[in-house]
Amino acid sequence: MQNLTRITRNPEVMGGKPCIRGMRVTVGTIVGLMASGHSNSEILKAYPYLEEADIYEALAYAAWRAEEIEVPLRSA
Repeated sequence: MQNLTRITRNPEVMGGKPCIRGMRVTVGTIVGLMASGHSNSEILKAYPYLEEADIYEALAYAAWRAEEIEVPLRSA
């Protein structure tokens, strides 16, 4: 996985959910807007402090998480 520099996680911001550059805009918000049919330009108009690269990195992060395999740990 490439190094994602625009996605941050901080327990004090949005409960630790992955956010865009430490702002209160979550990856889930961006992915949800895209899934609802909103275009990049519509999202950038609604959130003028975002950059187009933020949207692409949010999608890359979501795709990476969707492909990640979680393996249960055995109890000792």
